[in-house]
Amino acid sequence: MNKIVMAIAGGVLAGTLVTTQVAGPLLAQENSQKANIYQQLDLFGDIFERIRGQYVEEVDAADLIEAAIDGMLSSLDPHSSYLSPEDAADMRVQTRGEFGGLGIEVTQEEGFVKVVSPIDDTPADEAGIEAGDFITHVDGDSVLGLSLDEAVGMMRGVVGSEIVITVVREGEDEPFDVTIIRDTIKLTAVRTRVEGESVVLRVTTFNDQTYSNLEAGIEKQIEAAGGIDLVNGFILDLRNNPGGLLTQAIRVSDAFLDKGEIVSTRGRDPENGDRHNATVGDLAQQKPLVVLINGGSASASEIVAGALQDHRRAIVVGTKSFGKGSVQTVMPMRGSGAMKLTTARYYTPSGRSIQALGISPDIIVEQPRRVAEDDEEATDTPRRSRSEADLRGSLNNDSLTEDEILQIEADREKAEAAAKLRKDDYQMAYAIDILKGLSALAPK
Repeated sequence: MNKIVMAIAGGVLAGTLVTTQVAGPLLAQENSQKANIYQQLDLFGDIFERIRGQYVEEVDAADLIEAAIDGMLSSLDPHSSYLSPEDAADMRVQTRGEFGGLGIEVTQEEGFVKVVSPIDDTPADEAGIEAGDFITHVDGDSVLGLSLDEAVGMMRGVVGSEIVITVVREGEDEPFDVTIIRDTIKLTAVRTRVEGESVVLRVTTFNDQTYSNLEAGIEKQIEAAGGIDLVNGFILDLRNNPGGLLTQAIRVSDAFLDKGEIVSTRGRDPENGDRHNATVGDLAQQKPLVVLINGGSASASEIVAGALQDHRRAIVVGTKSFGKGSVQTVMPMRGSGAMKLTTARYYTPSGRSIQALGISPDIIVEQPRRVAEDDEEATDTPRRSRSEADLRGSLNNDSLTEDEILQIEADREKAEAAAKLRKDDYQMAYAIDILKGLSALAPK
């Protein structure tokens, strides 16, 4: 018995000695790291006092500290930043769907401001700003070297005032200026319409209104089409949608899925990740679905496209999306400001990270560039083709009834409308053609 007790006691003692031996260097290392951090903080305090006391002009201490905080956050990634009380208030307004500005979602790349996407029916969109454009100057002043918030601040101004931005665009030999009149931006989260037998759902942003707008729009267009049996499918247009609220992206994905994972988020500690799953109910009632994306589709848009693609619920058409697969958490701070900090990455149901890679379409379809209205080739009137009916004295077709002739003419009008759409929006026309093909193959 005594031998057993001694063995246990010896084991405990040995374990204690080993722990002490390992803990010693670790504790010393931790203390050294803490000391180094305190030294760096002392250095920050010294520099702060030198600037405050010896800079050539008097500076505001609060502005200095705010700039230091913003610099610390912006050094992490393009999406982490400090929001002043004014910026935090603006952000809260934006998520509700109305704000002032040009109507563009931007990021920063190589020191310049890069357009993620213009927002539908805004001054920037009407002025012809495109996803992928680089903004190098604002009213003649360079944005190189400025933080993203500083550059955005230069573009803000009084509604109705004029701004000139200098744009560098791929395919253009020289930078060019674009004049834009600032306006109040009122976002309509979802616009819906019927094209032939297809219901088009244009989602421009993911704000508080998105899911409710989508649900109401689907119900309205099904009724306008004469019932779900007369609808051959749905097109979810996410092109130039810069994203928005994660909760809304999950709800929109869930609108077309009955089960399965929608998206997962993983931060520094994998065990603290979140998974979001679909619930029963499909607003499209299992009708075929096509999702349109392009380089301006980012963040929440990519979550929706990735989820529907992974579950084979939709055919994704267009060009590769933007590739913003990180989660920003907005944390209120003292003084009514806020900190926007990147805390996790998004993953699609199959485990793909969206970050930097984006969503690749199932079918790549490029959108032809807009042609200037004064282009001679664009203004040429297409020649009308001649047919048998144009010949003088041609015979009438007496094998068709009046109703059949009217039906043929109606079908021809639909075909001409489709041809016009193909010219105006080639990607949309392609998506409609896919739904027609799927409808033709579906069992009757």
